[in-house]
This record gives sequence, structure tokens and C-alpha cells, in this order.
Amino acid sequence: MSNDILVVDDSAVVRKVARRILEKHGFAVREAEDGEKALAACRAAMPRAVLLDRNMPVLDGIGFLRALRADHGPDEPIVVMCTTEAAMERIMEGLEAGAQEYVMKPFDEAILLDKLAQVGLLPA
Repeated sequence: MSNDILVVDDSAVVRKVARRILEKHGFAVREAEDGEKALAACRAAMPRAVLLDRNMPVLDGIGFLRALRADHGPDEPIVVMCTTEAAMERIMEGLEAGAQEYVMKPFDEAILLDKLAQVGLLPA
């Protein structure tokens, strides 16, 4: 199974930090700065997983997730939503839209790797 992750975030800094962590652990990383570009990237070549920002211009994370799940079903790819919003209803909205897990920003390497292990992308 491929080990590629699409990192979707409107912040170039967040994409760079995530890329550095993920590539260090053997993932092939592609990037998109909004949900519309992320959908196009998934349609071109489905990644194994998506690290998805919730709040972005053009098409936000929830809109992207709903479109992705409508196109490809509930299980593929694995989606880990990133958010700065700790409110439970915002987290639940992401999970109900089809994310398998979420991670709070700012995240560090240990937190991100733990979440990837929880969804089966890394050994526990």
C-alpha cells in the first residue's frame, strides 16, 4: 500500500512543518492550499491519507470532506482533520463529515505521529 499523504492547509508554514515530519518518517507528501485544489489532487491520484485543515478559503475542510466522501465513500482515504478549535461540536462536525481522527494545532512531531498510529498509518 502506498504511503502518500496529501497535506491540505492554507498556511505554507503548516504545510512545511507537516512535510518535514512526514517525510522524516517515510511518507511521500503532496500539498494543496485549499479544499478545491485538494479535491483535484485526490481525483488525479488518491492518496492513502489526508492531513486536512478545517478553516481555509475557497473550499473549507468540511466542504472538502463531504465532497470527498460523496465521491469515494467513507473509508478511503484516511482523513485526519487539523483544527485550532477545541469546541467539541466543531470536532464532532469533522468526524461526522467523515474524518477518522483530528489533531489540534499547533501540533508537534510526537502528537502527529501518535494520531497517525491511531488511524493505522504507523505502527503503534
